[in-house]
Amino acid sequence: MAQRRPTAGRPPPHRQGPRPLPLHLLTHASTLMASQAALPLLKSGSLPWRPDLVKAAGDLRRDLAAAGPEAYAGFAAAVADEATARHDAFLAGIDAYRRHPYRRDLPPPPAIWSAGTTRLLDYRRPDRPDGLPVLVVPSLVNRAYVLDLTPRRSLIRDLAARGLAPFLVDWDAPGAEEAGFTLTDYVAVRLEGALDAVAAATGRRPAVIGYCMGGLLALALAERRPETVAALCLLATPWDFHAGQMAQSRLMALLAGPLGAMVEAVGVAPVDLLQTFFAALDPGRASRKFTSFARLAPASARARDFVALEDWANDGVPLAGAAARECLFGWYGANLPARGAWRIGDNPVRPERIAVPSLVVVPERDRIVPPESARPLADAIPGARVTEVAGGHVGMLLARRAKTEVYAPIARWLVRSAMQ
Repeated sequence: MAQRRPTAGRPPPHRQGPRPLPLHLLTHASTLMASQAALPLLKSGSLPWRPDLVKAAGDLRRDLAAAGPEAYAGFAAAVADEATARHDAFLAGIDAYRRHPYRRDLPPPPAIWSAGTTRLLDYRRPDRPDGLPVLVVPSLVNRAYVLDLTPRRSLIRDLAARGLAPFLVDWDAPGAEEAGFTLTDYVAVRLEGALDAVAAATGRRPAVIGYCMGGLLALALAERRPETVAALCLLATPWDFHAGQMAQSRLMALLAGPLGAMVEAVGVAPVDLLQTFFAALDPGRASRKFTSFARLAPASARARDFVALEDWANDGVPLAGAAARECLFGWYGANLPARGAWRIGDNPVRPERIAVPSLVVVPERDRIVPPESARPLADAIPGARVTEVAGGHVGMLLARRAKTEVYAPIARWLVRSAMQ
């Protein structure tokens, strides 16, 4: 069943995040409790330390031993106090986030085409309707408005302001029509339909931008429809799913049986399951960022930007079951794209067959798509231009320098490529 579409991209009135909240709370609490559990091992000298901490740990153990038995009790109390203070700070950050008054209130643009729960949003400016059309393809598992987060943090609106004619695919949650969708359905039915709608509305071949897993879908689209695609731009797009994240890939392969059965039974990969995978990439990140957020002035621009991004991150959508199995176990588990075995329909997706001008943008500090996962795709596309940018997976699009370091170069490249 489709989830209710948020009005104008707003998060629910009562924030649920950070999702999954029980996981973040228990991870933080168990990490802090482990410090107290480790004290007997410190006293006995049997606790294994990181090499860079061995000397400091040895000095601490000798100092405590020299100070007498009561020193360990005092040290244990200090550890407990510090753990409590850190957990309180984490909870304060979560509470401050959930109470923050910010709500996204950008008016939604009109939809010029729809099919099932998928819409094609028209971001053309009335004063510049004839620019190069650009079809923008986001991930299936996050809301599309990360590309139009705020008036100051919007790739889509920036492209429109520079004279291009952007159209954004809004996948929304899978409904009854999408319940059995595979990635082939999303590419061959939905994306090809959206591409034709843009071409019909503008009378021109569109360029295509794909972000994250949307980049893989855009890649397949460009391979299938080179006569309709003017250029291809891939942002933070994975290709070799075992590069830089082999441990996670092995775990995903081992989980294919039980998780596959769960997805089969439920019909979708639930939002909190997908969020758990993202959280596992850096289990301590939630505590760090919410503890820091608690120290910000609520009315500051930094606080509003944090809340805007966090609202989007917690406003995910489930992934249709068949597509989820392809992504989780075919991409991450079996590394089918890099092996040349990922197929749309009966045909393997082969980047070496891309016949349109291509730009691959690789964030240097991306944890979700490590650079070593994205670079092989750039190497495989004939004549592709590669640009490495500062920032992480989302930060590359939303940082203060994104306008000059990401938005503007992409716009210039698209215009130049369309002239070829």
